Amino acid sequence: MPSTPAALPEWARAHGAPLFAASIRDEPADFQVIEDLGFDLAGDGEHDFLWVEKVAANTDWVARQLARHAGVRAADVGYSGMKDRHAITRQWFSVPRRETGWASFAAEGVTILDVRRHHRKLRRGAHAGNSFRIALRTPRATALRQAAEERLACVADCGVPNYFGPQRFGFNGANLSRVQSWLESGQLPRDRDARGFLLSAARSLAFNTVLAARVGQGNWDRLLGGEVVNLAGSGSVFLAEVLDESLAARCGAQDVHPSGPLPGVGGLQPAGEAAAVEAAALAPLDAVVHALREAGVEASRRPLRLLVGDLDWSIEGDALNVSFALSRGAFATAVLREAVAFDASALPGGED
Repeated sequence: MPSTPAALPEWARAHGAPLFAASIRDEPADFQVIEDLGFDLAGDGEHDFLWVEKVAANTDWVARQLARHAGVRAADVGYSGMKDRHAITRQWFSVPRRETGWASFAAEGVTILDVRRHHRKLRRGAHAGNSFRIALRTPRATALRQAAEERLACVADCGVPNYFGPQRFGFNGANLSRVQSWLESGQLPRDRDARGFLLSAARSLAFNTVLAARVGQGNWDRLLGGEVVNLAGSGSVFLAEVLDESLAARCGAQDVHPSGPLPGVGGLQPAGEAAAVEAAALAPLDAVVHALREAGVEASRRPLRLLVGDLDWSIEGDALNVSFALSRGAFATAVLREAVAFDASALPGGED
């Protein structure tokens, strides 16, 4: 039976080898995330929306503390995405409105910055994206200033491969071992969260494998015949059985992107050259793809190219400071790895 990798593969890079090795998240302030909700709050309704800053705190743990203070079930507290634990992050939570005020709320590393009202619970994946402010520390930062500026300018212009970050695969890639155990036993975990993490890791592995193959072939940012094309900034896709000049030009203008698979049941499938490339890349993971279909997971697509918004950078002392904005579901580590090398295996938490 084909197996999953024993460790995280070193996915192919699009813009060349890393310029230098850097430490990441030496302290929470080195990695800051600000959620962009992407819609206006009503100002009234039965839910309190809390703008929360958390420092070195897990998103789910914060939700439980808010639930306990309000006297509601943890499941009644809403948040749009998991944010990194070893970081300073700002994000919205929703809590069913109660008489209990928020001025007396106290939890280590958690500060409520604002309270608004809205008529619906905050659902997972409802936000538009995230902004990042990150310090990458290396004694070589100043010496490599010009090379770093050139590389980041290329990232700003061309985007980066839209890899799922190492966080998706668990600490030290532990979720890949769980996927392998599932393949061998045929049994998914009974716990809903554990099952979700496992299936997500399996689908992410398949996607990254296809993306890495296309990066290696130099076609991750251009369309092939039979491509399932993603409309930039949306989840909309369509099949381009014939690749014409107009569509190729739209891809060059970053209006559309090639896409890769999140395997499962159904979904729009590529044809022609794109299908052949995808099938060849997924052949070693045939058991994973089959198991996902047997589990009834719904297939979908994800753009291969990630555009990086508002990218800015500076070098101060031993730190390369970068800031940028990403769409929902994108990983900051996919951007950083195109410039520097860092220890991905020990990255805690998740980005979403």
